[in-house]
Amino acid sequence: MAIARGAPIGAKQSSVTVAPAKRDTRLDVLRGLALITIFINHVPGQIFENFTTKNFGFSDAAEAFVLISGIAVGLAYGTRFEPGAWLQTAVKATKRAFTLYLAHMITTFMTLALFLTGAWVFHRPGLLCEINILAVLTNLKAGIPSLVLLGHQIGYNNILPMYGALMLMVPVIFLLNAASPLLALAVSGTVWLFAGTYEIAPHNMLIEGYWFLNPLSWQFLFTIGIVGMMHVCRGGKLPQHPVLFAAAAAYVALSFAWVVGQLWSFGTALAALGLPPVLTGFDKTFLSLPRLLHVLALTYLVINIPAISRLLRRSADNPLTILGRHSLNIFVAGTILAMVGQVVLYINNHDRIVGPVFVVIGIAIQFAYAYHLERKRKLETGGRNRLPNRTLVPVPVRIDRSRDRR
Repeated sequence: MAIARGAPIGAKQSSVTVAPAKRDTRLDVLRGLALITIFINHVPGQIFENFTTKNFGFSDAAEAFVLISGIAVGLAYGTRFEPGAWLQTAVKATKRAFTLYLAHMITTFMTLALFLTGAWVFHRPGLLCEINILAVLTNLKAGIPSLVLLGHQIGYNNILPMYGALMLMVPVIFLLNAASPLLALAVSGTVWLFAGTYEIAPHNMLIEGYWFLNPLSWQFLFTIGIVGMMHVCRGGKLPQHPVLFAAAAAYVALSFAWVVGQLWSFGTALAALGLPPVLTGFDKTFLSLPRLLHVLALTYLVINIPAISRLLRRSADNPLTILGRHSLNIFVAGTILAMVGQVVLYINNHDRIVGPVFVVIGIAIQFAYAYHLERKRKLETGGRNRLPNRTLVPVPVRIDRSRDRR
């Protein structure tokens, strides 16, 4: 609380309430849905996992989350971006990347602690063989530094390192977009193609292979979100055409039939064409073209079907809106809860009742946490927005000159 010193007697006090900018809740709702889906997928072996988006198309919640994040970054940073303020933008993006790194460290070491505790308390050493933990425990001298340096990622703890790397690319994306949106997309697409064709990605330090989610590949989807959002913010419109709509709908339908009908054998025929796997495969690490096209086709349909757009536009106090508004905190909490769930299911031999019950409880806890964060946010912004506006009012003072004459 700020207290004015030497406030004059008779001064009037009033308060000015700063009206917050109106927020498009559709992004928050979509992000909230993605967070719930990611949580369910991160507790494998329970019935709800069979009903998430990965079972009905080539892409899953991770693609949606990255595209939404790109749109949000374009909205938050890009609308005020000027090439002359590049350094300021770079500093902000770097700070955000460091925050994501710290969040990843929290979830990583919490995961280690949970699995170690479960193995010790319940006498289930098999837990230590799950999700890439054993490689750390058998070589702690190299394992801990590898975790800290992002050279080893525990299973289901892969998104935040990739997202942090994408944030470090934001200043470059903005500069390219300032020169030409088409240039930004062309450069980004070229990097995606070369990374996928020649398998260029950050390498692991403890075991062979690459990061599970290659930032050099996923930056293309992130860039598409940023460039598209900044184009709209400048008054532009996304292309709308019946042919595009029909093509998007047809591709989504094909993807649905392919995944539900288990038509993966056709993938062999695509591979026989001799094209790079990034163009014909379904690899998640390098974000193969079929996955990329699927999330873009879905997005195009969502944007161009008014009924869906209206359905997603919820009030600011809607539970999904609140959940998506606090996405990083909820993601961290959801990841830790999912790791608890994996331990619980393992020691219960993936009981059919325990799994679904835990998922329901876990989702409820995340909503409760989101409401707590929202209440805290409102208290903090309420204190900042009510700025004291003190107007000085002249007060007549009669001076007794008789004392001066004495």
